[in-house]
Amino acid sequence: MAGKEKVKEILGYLPLTSEIWWALRGKHKPWSSHFELEGIKSVLKDAVTDVRQLAIENPDPKKVLIFASLHYWIEQAGLIALALAGQGHQVSLGYLPYAEWDKPLSAFDLRRQDAYAREALEPASEAMKVVSLLKPASKQKTLPPLPKEITAIVRQVSLYDTMYTRQIEQVDEGDPLFDLRMQRNTAAATALHHWFSTEKPDVVIVPNGTILEMGVAYAIARLLGIRAVTFEFADQRERIWIAQDGEIMSHDTTALWQALGNQPLPDKARASLEKLFAARRGAATWGEFARQWQASPQQGSNEVKQALNLDDRPVTLLATNVLGDSLTLGREKITNSMADWIVKTIAWFTTHPEVQLVVRVHPGELLTHGTSMVQVIQDNFAALPENIHIIKPEEKVNTYDLVDITDSGLVYTTTVGLEMAMAGLPVIVAGKTHYANKGFTLDPQSWEEYQELLERLSADPVIHRLSAAQTEQAWLYAYLFFFEFSLPFPWHLVWLAEDFKARPLRYVLNARELQQYRQTFDYLVGKPLDWKARGFARMNEQPREVFDAD
Repeated sequence: MAGKEKVKEILGYLPLTSEIWWALRGKHKPWSSHFELEGIKSVLKDAVTDVRQLAIENPDPKKVLIFASLHYWIEQAGLIALALAGQGHQVSLGYLPYAEWDKPLSAFDLRRQDAYAREALEPASEAMKVVSLLKPASKQKTLPPLPKEITAIVRQVSLYDTMYTRQIEQVDEGDPLFDLRMQRNTAAATALHHWFSTEKPDVVIVPNGTILEMGVAYAIARLLGIRAVTFEFADQRERIWIAQDGEIMSHDTTALWQALGNQPLPDKARASLEKLFAARRGAATWGEFARQWQASPQQGSNEVKQALNLDDRPVTLLATNVLGDSLTLGREKITNSMADWIVKTIAWFTTHPEVQLVVRVHPGELLTHGTSMVQVIQDNFAALPENIHIIKPEEKVNTYDLVDITDSGLVYTTTVGLEMAMAGLPVIVAGKTHYANKGFTLDPQSWEEYQELLERLSADPVIHRLSAAQTEQAWLYAYLFFFEFSLPFPWHLVWLAEDFKARPLRYVLNARELQQYRQTFDYLVGKPLDWKARGFARMNEQPREVFDAD
């Protein structure tokens, strides 16, 4: 440790050193830390005024803690907290003042960031409680040791944090990153457990709920029997994903499917879905979906078949996820990990030359720094037989061209499996994913059952193609997931400043406009959502006026 950092570390554990520095010097010069809350700071006074002037009397108020770590989540959580306070709930905004989850930070700088955050968020205290959950080491020692159940939570979340950051599935607990995450998650668990036990909130709201301090908060709340709500943002403007008593990235669509599944897909909904998937196939964006799913447009199935040197034997497409992605954490079902499933599956195909296997390694690996599935395959197979073809992330191959020449599919959790089912293909799902067990996928519960399904599909994939009714249900499910599972919401994390300028609190709390968000905010504070009553709500939404913030 450099001399300056060593001094900071020592000073950080002395009472009031950071706070005195902030009061005498820090607040009087430009803030230069990566941890910054200038976005919410610039709008907070006006937002609090809106809440005080437009506050709604609530006959059933909830005692709410919305908790976040990392500066961008704190800004998002702060605006949500104000909106809930404006709807008559008793709200506390809890935070930990971190900018990065994977880099060490001196105790002095951490407390300096906390002092900055306290001052930046201070105006919000007129409408709600603002609670720093950063406790000095001296106070941490006065709290009782954590129960073993919470210690287990800390370890599990720290493993997930390391997997997510390193993009791996096996963690060396000697890794300094794992040690860092254990330290921070333990400190967070100690503060959160104490706060939950003394304040007894009705509901705890956190982003994500699987990783980092937010994952710790979610798991402890559930352990203590407190309703826990998690949320995330996908690639759609003005939409939010929400889960009650569940980790949102698991995308539990059970209640939605029970309410609206097993019926014909309305024509208007089908038209919207067809437009979305035309864009996905064509490597374009569409509507409020900001993501481009393919890097390359379609070339045509015949060209791809020739390029891969495929013949008339049946073709099975295995589509991978990105290693260590949040959609794979804790999703193992029939193998120890996704990599284990892929290696064992390729090994099976090396002894079955009667069928061709195409492994499409996820193009998203180009944006990551972890171990590529290509490397995993190369580490396990010195050479592959002619019936197995690996498509690397950088290869300009459109996945939908592959689907067009495929007879059956193998997936872990990727939505490519859902899209293959929409094409009528039999798809074996090897991991825990939201669209499994809905009646249009094959869902083995053991490796032995998986092998039996491989044998059956390889022998004659045609007779295992989905029926017209099953294919229709795959289309219905896709519409419900992409269009109805997300709920209307005024501010997206990625476009937060822009969205809040267009839809400030005085707009959201306006009686007429609040109606479009009412169910979403109620769901956030733990109230049930009647998916059946909502029906195909997205399909029937009307365009809204643009609010002039000026």
